[in-house]
Amino acid sequence: MAQASASVPAPVPDPPSPLGRYRWVVCGLLFFATTVNYVDRQILALIKEFLDKELGWSNEQFGLVNSAFAGAYALGLLVFGWFVDRYGTKIGYAVSIAMWSTAALSHALVGSVGGFFAARIFLGVSEGGNFPSAIKAVALWFPRKERALATAIFNSGTNVGALIAPLTIPVIALTLGWRYAFVFAGIAGFLWLLAWFPLYEVPAKSSRLRRAEYDYIHSDVETQGPEGALPMGSLRALRLPQTWSFISGKFLTDPIWWFFLIWLPDYFRRTRGLDIKHGWIHIVTIYGIVTVLGVAGGWFTGYLKSLGWTITRARKTGMFLFALLVLPILAVTKVGDWSAVLLLGLAASAHQAWSANLFTTVSDMFPKKDVGTVVGLGGMAGSIGGMLFPWFSGWILDHFPAAQGYAFLFGVCAFAYLIAFAVHHALAPRFDPIPAEKLA
Repeated sequence: MAQASASVPAPVPDPPSPLGRYRWVVCGLLFFATTVNYVDRQILALIKEFLDKELGWSNEQFGLVNSAFAGAYALGLLVFGWFVDRYGTKIGYAVSIAMWSTAALSHALVGSVGGFFAARIFLGVSEGGNFPSAIKAVALWFPRKERALATAIFNSGTNVGALIAPLTIPVIALTLGWRYAFVFAGIAGFLWLLAWFPLYEVPAKSSRLRRAEYDYIHSDVETQGPEGALPMGSLRALRLPQTWSFISGKFLTDPIWWFFLIWLPDYFRRTRGLDIKHGWIHIVTIYGIVTVLGVAGGWFTGYLKSLGWTITRARKTGMFLFALLVLPILAVTKVGDWSAVLLLGLAASAHQAWSANLFTTVSDMFPKKDVGTVVGLGGMAGSIGGMLFPWFSGWILDHFPAAQGYAFLFGVCAFAYLIAFAVHHALAPRFDPIPAEKLA
């Protein structure tokens, strides 16, 4: 009988290569930059009561100073949208934050209404680089299914900045003087730059990125080109209704977030008798709520996508739900202090969830090389709305009793998102990638 041959063990396959998580380090950098950005822009609202005494300005003048910031921010978004597409995210973001940190420091040198006009214009132009840079970085570093979550995480820096500001700015203003609040904000921006240059690169050039994670980032089949320049003069994307869907969404809803940032401290002081020394805890609580729920909004549409929903169905379901969640703000002037805090926290959270998904629709539909330009155009439209609404709010509050004026303004806020959703849906019924030939 033949001897049985010894069995040869099957080869053991190599363990799968760890995916890696460096893309989340990049997301963290975007988050911290956005946090600094929003601390900078929140300072003026928090020291308004100090400047009311020092400058003696009216509500309308205060609104116009904020309108100057918004108008300059609109220009900055357009310029930096092109600049980031032309020179890349690393250089574009660095130039923007170096400029806005210098602008923050410049506020400490002024002491007149005209001086604040000039300083806010400088800050507005330079802060225009934040969102075009960050959205483009997310498009480069994340597959489509993770972009809403990544956007929600970095965009939560707007909430954290608005949370940190009332925790720190009143203390600084009451102990060292309001000028030091701007000094510390400027220094924070320059410290961020020390981390940005060694840690950030586009995926193709990053030595810190594992091959498995690089392949995962590029696992989507997209007709995308490399980082490049959409010629600023042609603005070809303006021919497309998808571009106008984003522009209209930003124009109609960005002013609501600006309204919260600019006027909430004044609302609590004038209608509820809570100055910044006693009302800071209410502001902090609002943005604490927003920090948690705003990120959940980005996760929610990604979760729907993981259930097998299409990008279009998941995004639109989420955005419609978030629009509905703003409606309870209609009751904010009729309830107690802490009930008002909860309603404002819910509305502001719904805005951030809406905003994260609205931003993500750009990278859903447009090639990566054009994301910065489209985000810049939409951001410019949002800033134009943000330029008009603060002036209008100041005029209302100068001509009507505070309680009546704020009730009307909160009513405007309540319905803005449903109107925006209807217009956005009409212009972009689906979030499919746009064929390259339509952008040629």
